[in-house]
Amino acid sequence: MTLNIEELKRKIIYRSIYRGTKEMDILLNAFTKTIIDKLNEKELQNLLDLLTIDDGNLYKFKEGKKINLTIKENRITKLFKEYVYKK
Repeated sequence: MTLNIEELKRKIIYRSIYRGTKEMDILLNAFTKTIIDKLNEKELQNLLDLLTIDDGNLYKFKEGKKINLTIKENRITKLFKEYVYKK
């Protein structure tokens, strides 16, 4: 089953809000809302893939710390590492 772009965006936004830790809920939702309308379909899929990573490893990845899995580098991972949350 393939999702259309709007369905994919809704799925991504939902996954960015309901994570596991409140801190990552806030960070990932803010990041997602900032970039989602600027992404093409492949980048949306990369963002969805990023959101499948557990909170602990994803936070360490953002901070440049060592993690015990491989995250494929792409435009989305670069934007995520560079993102600065602003209240």
